[in-house]
Amino acid sequence: MKKTYVTSMPNHIGAFLKASQCFSSLGINITRVSYNKAVDSHTLFIDAEGTEEQLKKADTKLEKIGYLHNNTNKSSIVLIEFHLKDVPGSVTNVLTLINEFNFNISYISSQENGTDYQYFKMGLYVDDYGKISEFLKEAEKLCKVRVINYNSSEKVYDNSIFYNTYVLGLSQTMGLSKDVSNKLLVHINLAMQMLDEQGLSPYRTFDSISKFAELLGSSKGKNFNPRISTHKITDNTEITLIEPPCGSNTLIIKSLNKVLFVDSGYACYNDEMLKVFRRIIPDFDTIEKTILVTHADVDHCGLLPLFDKIITSVKTASCLKKEYEGKDGYRESNPLHKPYINICKILTSYKAVNPDKITPMWNNTEKLTEPLTQIGFFDFGELHFEVYEGKGGHLPGEIVLIDYLNHIAITGDIYINTHGLTAQQAQYNQYAPILMTSVDTDPKLCLEERGAIMQRLGVGKWQIFGAHGFKKDYSVNL
Repeated sequence: MKKTYVTSMPNHIGAFLKASQCFSSLGINITRVSYNKAVDSHTLFIDAEGTEEQLKKADTKLEKIGYLHNNTNKSSIVLIEFHLKDVPGSVTNVLTLINEFNFNISYISSQENGTDYQYFKMGLYVDDYGKISEFLKEAEKLCKVRVINYNSSEKVYDNSIFYNTYVLGLSQTMGLSKDVSNKLLVHINLAMQMLDEQGLSPYRTFDSISKFAELLGSSKGKNFNPRISTHKITDNTEITLIEPPCGSNTLIIKSLNKVLFVDSGYACYNDEMLKVFRRIIPDFDTIEKTILVTHADVDHCGLLPLFDKIITSVKTASCLKKEYEGKDGYRESNPLHKPYINICKILTSYKAVNPDKITPMWNNTEKLTEPLTQIGFFDFGELHFEVYEGKGGHLPGEIVLIDYLNHIAITGDIYINTHGLTAQQAQYNQYAPILMTSVDTDPKLCLEERGAIMQRLGVGKWQIFGAHGFKKDYSVNL
């Protein structure tokens, strides 16, 4: 049994030795350690492996010596900019006020700028967040004051409690519970450690993650305004395209009084999407709900638990089953990608679907030698699709559906209409690759797959429904 301990280490000689002795005395093996004083001078991560009984005893010992991370501690760094007159002693009154409130200063920066004022930036270590409002009222009597958003500032001004401050900001943005936040803390550290070992600066990456979370959070509730359009295919068939601001599109195909969904977006928009589904399909709650999944990415599978029957390729079914069993999916199987995918899953409240609901189809046992290989057919109402499996340029198990009679192509993420993105979708696409570990698994191969799709479209006017952006109208001439 493995467990990750997030510990608060006393800043004195032999602190880690004491923790190591605790584990070794119980016969527990330490499999990973992460501590970087330049990142966080207090927090040490320890991955330990032992029996359930051994780990419970370790819990007790570490708590007794005060090493277990206290998540009820609301200490944080508040970064404040004071607009002071550039005269001798101008900062003295501010320092006196800080002293009166018993705040420790963790960071100071100021420099003359050729004007009559200086901008003093100070990081204040605050163990009682409620005192900040009172402090700011008093400080504003002395000078203009501005609180700087610590998480999204371009420069990291203080690292003494980076993990707490950073994770707290993400958790508040997405409304995460304490237990979920603890898991997020571990994966944030794994990403930090990986970047550090590669000699890469982590702060641009972590700023992008913050902005990704801000985009997700700002689009929830009343601010969830997907673009919705309906496209007539025949007299008895139409496709409704739902484009959320973040995550994949969802198609609702109505044909001969039957309903089929294609892809489902992020789980964090569960309530918002349910309202949309019920508006478009009034009897949504009582019908048998079937969905087809183009591939097993988290932004396409978030709402799968809502559905009764899930149609996938064999590889996609295998990936979803592994996730349900607590194993790594296709994205996580690459150690370099794993921390980011897990962060994405936590931020978007992803839950793996029960594989009993999944119906794998088109059991192609032949090795895929072409960018796109036909693996079977799929009929729904008036529509008759040829089904093609990609070679894995975007993700293994990816499928494309082409109806040659009605000139419809459903292309997932292999081909999307980049020119048909809304402003919000375009902004989301700037940051999503940070957590989705780039758009494509193999960009060169995915380019070949996109070309293969266009080559397979016959003469005529086509409607191409990608998984992001608006429908693409495309004409093939003789």
